[in-house]
Amino acid sequence: MTGQPAFDVLTMGRIGVDIYPHEIGVSLREVRTFGKYLGGSPTNVAVAAARYGRNAAVITRTGADPFGAYLHDALRGFGVDDRFVTAVAGMPTPVTFCEIFPPDDFPLYFYRFPTAPDLQIAPDDLDLRAVADARLFWVTGSGLCQEPSRSATLEALRHRDRRGWTVLDLDYRPMFWPSREEAGRWVREALPYATVAVGNLDECLTAVGESEPRAAAAALRAAGVDLAVVKQGPAGVLASDGSEELMVPPVPVEVVNGLGAGDAFGGALCHGLLAGWPLRRVIRFAGAAGAIVASRLACADAMPDADEVMALLAEIDSRAACRSGAGQAIDSATGGVHA
Repeated sequence: MTGQPAFDVLTMGRIGVDIYPHEIGVSLREVRTFGKYLGGSPTNVAVAAARYGRNAAVITRTGADPFGAYLHDALRGFGVDDRFVTAVAGMPTPVTFCEIFPPDDFPLYFYRFPTAPDLQIAPDDLDLRAVADARLFWVTGSGLCQEPSRSATLEALRHRDRRGWTVLDLDYRPMFWPSREEAGRWVREALPYATVAVGNLDECLTAVGESEPRAAAAALRAAGVDLAVVKQGPAGVLASDGSEELMVPPVPVEVVNGLGAGDAFGGALCHGLLAGWPLRRVIRFAGAAGAIVASRLACADAMPDADEVMALLAEIDSRAACRSGAGQAIDSATGGVHA
């Protein structure tokens, strides 16, 4: 990194090839054609951040095979720096299949066992200068599920020592862990080194033993983070930073594939935090980005740019203003009064 500018966003962890069926609402047993896409949650977050013009990179490992080469091509095509993406000899690049049953059933089938190249990131593989200097550093709970990735993730967090924005995506994937208790143990080890924690209610239950949104946010903050972001699906998002606690409703959308929505939310969250926006604006922007991707088939390929997200938010605000105006007109005509 000598002489190189610091990255805006540096993520670390899972990468692979997503194989998505072209047929919607059909079991893999019957699917005939598929599409191939870049995948892996922290990798998708880096892609999403790059869509907003952020200087992004990812720390990960692939197999030394054609799929690994494809992932390098895809990262470069999305404008994500791949200098920290290295190959593991003799180990295949992981692939992940999914089934698509809108609006809320998207089974995932991971082909990465008993281990995967991205879990072979070791402490000695890290460019700790890049980790420390990045304006925002993003790691995931699934990076803690095996050695040497666990030690590398904790080493990176300790070395960074809560500089700038340090985000822990709780990212609980049961198939990667022997038990929820084991996952919770290692996530709690990492939490004090993070300034931001992001997770859904089940991930919060794993991390801090709480699944009620406000209790989960309070427990995450008590564990050491400054900002807790609790995703509640159709109930929206709760965000708490100690000075304010806010609830942001979801953006209505016709769901095609909900698998990339969380990663789109994450990349947009990175962008908003780095921009220094007020918390409500950050969470609204992130939620709208997630909704856009949920309405599309792919993940990385589907990430919106800022103009798309802002256009959706403007449309939502316009509809809300029309509804409000209509309500006021009815009140005026009938003599009604809003409480």
